[in-house]
Amino acid sequence: MTTAVATRGLEGIVAANSGICWIDGDAGVLAYRGIDIHELAQRSTFEETSYLLWFGALPTASQLAEFRKHLAAARTLPEGILRLLEDLPRNGTPMEVLRTAVSALSFYDPDEKDNTHDANVRKSYRLTSQIALIVATYDRIRKGKPLVAADPTLSHAGNFLWMLNGEKPSATAEKAFDTALILHADHELNASTFAARVIAATLSDVHSAITGAIGALKGPLHGGANEAVMHILFAIDKAGADPVAYVRQMLADKKKISGFGHRVYHTEDPRATHLRRMSEDLGRASGNAKWFEMSRKIELFVKEEKKLNANVDFYSASTYTTLGIDVDLFTPIFAISRIAGWAAHVIEQLDDNRLIRPRAEYIGPSYPAPYTPIESR
Repeated sequence: MTTAVATRGLEGIVAANSGICWIDGDAGVLAYRGIDIHELAQRSTFEETSYLLWFGALPTASQLAEFRKHLAAARTLPEGILRLLEDLPRNGTPMEVLRTAVSALSFYDPDEKDNTHDANVRKSYRLTSQIALIVATYDRIRKGKPLVAADPTLSHAGNFLWMLNGEKPSATAEKAFDTALILHADHELNASTFAARVIAATLSDVHSAITGAIGALKGPLHGGANEAVMHILFAIDKAGADPVAYVRQMLADKKKISGFGHRVYHTEDPRATHLRRMSEDLGRASGNAKWFEMSRKIELFVKEEKKLNANVDFYSASTYTTLGIDVDLFTPIFAISRIAGWAAHVIEQLDDNRLIRPRAEYIGPSYPAPYTPIESR
């Protein structure tokens, strides 16, 4: 039997050394490679932030141009993947489709069996572009709309909105979505990132690691919380109810209010600070501020009543809905962003690999337990 004290959910356990992301939950700090998330959200782009996560420093102008060129070159899907997207059942969720398609991409990646640093970087370029392509392409396929080719003049965020909607996004929409991608790009050893590192540590292929991460992200306790937030807002709107009264009744009925509280942060989630502002700005710009206004009333009530702060999921719901994005695309969009962090962690893991193999605190029958013959049971 082991003698260590088990911690449920590995809470507070340090499982790896990493130079990618730093969180101070008491102070409400999130930093990528030491740079505060507030500064990145205000001044950076998703491409620049991805470069920072992968390579450890902000890029020069020429390095950033080269990075964007690699992403643009990867904005294509193999014919086999397009056929797969056409053939998959329409009752599958976009997250299930993304998980399956990313796994299948390994068949077509020329570096699939190469786990060297440079090969892993090349795979990261492809996966970053291809995950966004899969989400946009499948959405248009399931809606019977023609596919939209990537536009080399647009950013990564702008391209996704363009390929999804078939319309060039406004500057406000593109900036809002780009900022949302930055805010979701990494978050230390969250469930999906830890899953990716565990898989990579076995020297499995990168596509398996990212597929595992997507599987973890799919769970409602990780990536699906913003979908649950939006379903609450839709229910309130459909009922014509007062948001505070509706949520008060939910609490009385012992129902969970998604989008509040966080395992790590003991103050406001710094990402929520920006998403709140984005939700408000988009609502005003679009002439449809009701989702923000409902959210704000709920946030103030829950903070007063339960002493809980909004987390990243709460305002991302109203932000994406105001951008015209379907609710079942919220979690796949999380993956479009988080691939930057997943890739950084997989590269870091494989650059100095050790198999991740924790122990369990045994709580079964005492040893040695007797074996009872079947005729005596």
